[in-house]
Amino acid sequence: MNVSVKALNRTMLLACTPFLGMLLWLLLSEVAVELSTSAFPVHEAEAQRQEPAAFTSKTAAGLEQARTTAEQTGKLIKKEITLYNRTNAEMKQIASTAAAQARIPLEIYDQLITSKLGAPSATVNTDKLRAQLFRIKTQNFQSYAVKIELKSDDAMKMSLGGDKYGGAETTLAAVKRLGAYIGINAGGFADAQGVRYPLSTTMIDGEYVNGFEPSFADLFFVGLNEDNELVGGKFTSKAQLDSQHMKFGASFVPVLLQNGAAMPIPDKWQNSPKRAPRTVIASYKDNQLLLLVADGYNENGSSGATLEELQILLKRYGAINGFNLDGGGSSSLIWNGSVINSPSDRQLRKLPTSFLFFK
Repeated sequence: MNVSVKALNRTMLLACTPFLGMLLWLLLSEVAVELSTSAFPVHEAEAQRQEPAAFTSKTAAGLEQARTTAEQTGKLIKKEITLYNRTNAEMKQIASTAAAQARIPLEIYDQLITSKLGAPSATVNTDKLRAQLFRIKTQNFQSYAVKIELKSDDAMKMSLGGDKYGGAETTLAAVKRLGAYIGINAGGFADAQGVRYPLSTTMIDGEYVNGFEPSFADLFFVGLNEDNELVGGKFTSKAQLDSQHMKFGASFVPVLLQNGAAMPIPDKWQNSPKRAPRTVIASYKDNQLLLLVADGYNENGSSGATLEELQILLKRYGAINGFNLDGGGSSSLIWNGSVINSPSDRQLRKLPTSFLFFK
């Protein structure tokens, strides 16, 4: 049977029309679908917005707990600080009391040795030193004593004349040049070709000025070590002296007192001269220093002090070590820019070394 294509297509369209219409209706109509909340969970921030009351209550409870904990911690810290401050104050008081008690024997000792010297005519007391000047009248001579407590490492030094080997200047000139408060002459000297050299072993700033020379005859070396202690005696080797860790020192003769005992005076020095202006440096058990300067109007042996008399004074005043320094016209005592003694030369002698004290 012959059927045309157009007729066939029209027949099929008419047959499918009801089905297409139903399909279109299904696609265009609204279909209600219920989905559970578990399928799409709500974000935490959204939940908080949904339940503000519960969230605020929980937060407030946490903040209150934190505040309570902070207050308790603060109280505990304050208690510990108070306890620490109280303990620290008590320890400071204990240390202060112990220090004060430790000084009592030293103060009693100082009062004892000072009372033997009499009333001071002048006193200086600074962070560097405490010094007292005494005028002493004995039967045969006029003398002066200076008791010194060194409080700092730079309270005492030794000068070299003009700061050079072979140089010479008066003790007063050295005091003024270097700004010292007290000064005395130091070691002996030897003249050669118009130049004045320090005698034997001499040290400045821990260095040997002209090398080490073993002690011979009656010579000794005396000076200050790194612990601010006066050290003196005979040294036969450089190693022996090096072991003392000296800062400075000079040489002369003889040793007068050692460990509280008077040393034998060599015959040569007992009468050459018998009496003379003298300068002595000594030390006490507590490391204080004692300077003695005896006046004499000449060097012919008829005025001034004997070495035995100076030994007697040293022992009377409680010194334990004593050393005779250069004397005669070299004896010099400077206090606060003034010459205290009466130089036998009627003027101060130029010297290669002087012991100086700074306030």
